[in-house]
Amino acid sequence: MNDLVVQTECGLWCEAGGFYVDPWRPVPRAVVTHAHADHAIPGCGRYLATAGTIALMRSRMPGEIEADIPAFGERVRLGRTTVSLHPAGHVLGSAQVRIEPDDGGPVWVITGDYKVEPDPSCEAFEVVPCDVLLTESTFGLPIYRWEDPAKVFEDINGWWRSNAAEGRTTVLLTYSLGKAQRVLAGLDASNGPIGVHGAVLGPTGVYRDAGIKLPEVMHADAQHAKDLKGPGLILTPPSASGTAWLRKFKGPGGIRTAFVSGWMRVRGRRRWQSVDRGFTLSDHADWDGLLDTVRRSGARRVGVTHGSSETLARYLRESMGLDSFVVPTRFTGEGGDETETGGED
Repeated sequence: MNDLVVQTECGLWCEAGGFYVDPWRPVPRAVVTHAHADHAIPGCGRYLATAGTIALMRSRMPGEIEADIPAFGERVRLGRTTVSLHPAGHVLGSAQVRIEPDDGGPVWVITGDYKVEPDPSCEAFEVVPCDVLLTESTFGLPIYRWEDPAKVFEDINGWWRSNAAEGRTTVLLTYSLGKAQRVLAGLDASNGPIGVHGAVLGPTGVYRDAGIKLPEVMHADAQHAKDLKGPGLILTPPSASGTAWLRKFKGPGGIRTAFVSGWMRVRGRRRWQSVDRGFTLSDHADWDGLLDTVRRSGARRVGVTHGSSETLARYLRESMGLDSFVVPTRFTGEGGDETETGGED
């Protein structure tokens, strides 16, 4: 089958447009869905991405980045195709890529990573009608159904208040780009001071520059350790858990840690992460969100990539009668944040 988009050793390639989508290696022309490291790599000749994505890439990558920065929904000519970017709701600037060929063939949409829940820290997800949909499936199993985020934040803030009352410093393990800023947007800053790991500072500044409202934070360093001990809450990447850096924030009642992740939906994950609490909050679509997106797209062919791709593709074939296929990926973990080996959730 002569598909508009095919998998190559460099990633997804659109020959008609002369570009790759989220390439795995440096290429002359890259269309990037969002700024996480498994989607946005340095060294490409020229990028096409949203303003939010390029700003985050420039904050994290050395050297100059040559880029075209269309508005959401703006139609851009690339080779023999017309490309537009549409909100994916994953992190700031995240986009789905719509590709329309000049020859009148099927319109393709590549979702990248996405979530369908409202999130004040990034642009709201938009369903994009198409003929062929390439969807992620990080949480493509029926066990993954998310709680109301408002309830999750109520639990987080209540746990923080309880810890502060007992002189226990609260630590939330979150990924530095996207999840940390989403958590910040949901925190009740009246509980106490908020400190952030150095890896969280840069992305948070980009979010503020984009107009996202977030509470004031301090750098969680030796200078501010006294302020944070006991009543404070610290946001840090999971890699800092159990380190000497974290122990210097120990309050009179000790430290309590929690992991904020979609993986906390699975019983036993909290023990595996060696944390006191787990809060289920993901920046990816859950099972119902994935199925709803497929239905609303109108696509009759659906490629599935990343995570539980075989399970979701089989369900789409057997239960929904769609022509569904697996799109291989070099990333088999959670995907995402270059500050972590386990990636972004």
